[in-house]
Amino acid sequence: MSTVASPVSLGYSASLVGPRVVSIDVFRGLTMAAMIFVNQLSSVPGLPWWTYHAPAQVNVMTYVDMVFPLFLFIVGMSLPLSITQRLKKNPSMPALWVHILLRFVSLLALGLILANAEKADSTKMIISGNAWALLALISAALYLNVYPKSVRFPSYSKLLRMLGFVGAVVLFALFRRTANDGSTAWIDFSYPEILGLIAFSYLAIAIVYIPTRRWNWAAPCWFAAFVALNALSAANLIGWPVHLPLYLWPFNNGSMVCIIMAGVITCGIFVGANGRAPVSRPIVLAVSFCLVILMVGWVLTPLGISKIRATPTWSLYSIGATVLIFSLLYWICDVKLRTGWAFWVRDAGSNTLLTYLLPDLWYFASACAGFTIIDAYFKTGWPAVVKTLAFTFVILALAAALTRFKVRLQL
Repeated sequence: MSTVASPVSLGYSASLVGPRVVSIDVFRGLTMAAMIFVNQLSSVPGLPWWTYHAPAQVNVMTYVDMVFPLFLFIVGMSLPLSITQRLKKNPSMPALWVHILLRFVSLLALGLILANAEKADSTKMIISGNAWALLALISAALYLNVYPKSVRFPSYSKLLRMLGFVGAVVLFALFRRTANDGSTAWIDFSYPEILGLIAFSYLAIAIVYIPTRRWNWAAPCWFAAFVALNALSAANLIGWPVHLPLYLWPFNNGSMVCIIMAGVITCGIFVGANGRAPVSRPIVLAVSFCLVILMVGWVLTPLGISKIRATPTWSLYSIGATVLIFSLLYWICDVKLRTGWAFWVRDAGSNTLLTYLLPDLWYFASACAGFTIIDAYFKTGWPAVVKTLAFTFVILALAAALTRFKVRLQL
């Protein structure tokens, strides 16, 4: 089961406003590989402390704590490109907002499926929780798949999308769980899983970015405001951001949205958006941006360093490291044109939603079939690490094969 997130670039088209920036696909692919690896590794005991999420009460962060910010950062990098492409196809703002809301609902629905699978009460449903989640994800995939055009059967894609939509609605209607008080309850909305959290953060950024996207100063100002919100929340000077439900205040304590907005700023540096060209020396500006962020993060260290508590230093250190990683990939892939080494992650980077869901589909399918032979061996220590690496490469290879067979999920 997933414990970290996938980006809302989950399904965003990779075509860009200007010349294609190959490092974006490579960055996405490497992030997907890291996500699969750390999710699988999280259940392996007996490894060094830095191979897991740092405990909430400890002021430290591990490389595992950076995987979620990598996804959030890609959400930000993808957002300006997606909006620009959408407006070029259809300049209608109401149509754009309908599209954004559909993406929000789709991500939230996927998050609720993953969050509620283990809560399903099979005695109150006609199927088990694993079967329910598997069928729900398959239904979602049928709805979200990008189907090739067919001259012979031009309406087949509409029929499959409708089948997926109806299937998902029926499965949500069938869901039942046992609440804490023993009563029968429906879907639990209290925690929408990582995809649901990304859905609310994506909506929050869209709300502030779209009306102000034409002003170059807007994104840095929003970023500073979100960092300030995060710092004030961590210092307990304001408490309402974390007490309001996400559907009323999707900005939460500011940590996730500040990471996404950093991705928006980085997109403007390297790619440009809204018809603007990227800056002339993007790596220099990006590294300067990184150094400022790291310095502010160091200043805010007394507020703690913790992913679990979503402190500003965790957010800013993650942003700084991510900007450096992307700058290096940009120099390798787009300046030096060295891209052959990334063959194993390119398809995962261009088909991220499918790649994100494949481990969960495997988990639910194997649970339904009672297939546990793989998990029965190499359960602890470094042998389990080797098994986890093998699983990661298998999922990446499967994603590549499905992509070549025209299976592509897009929000």
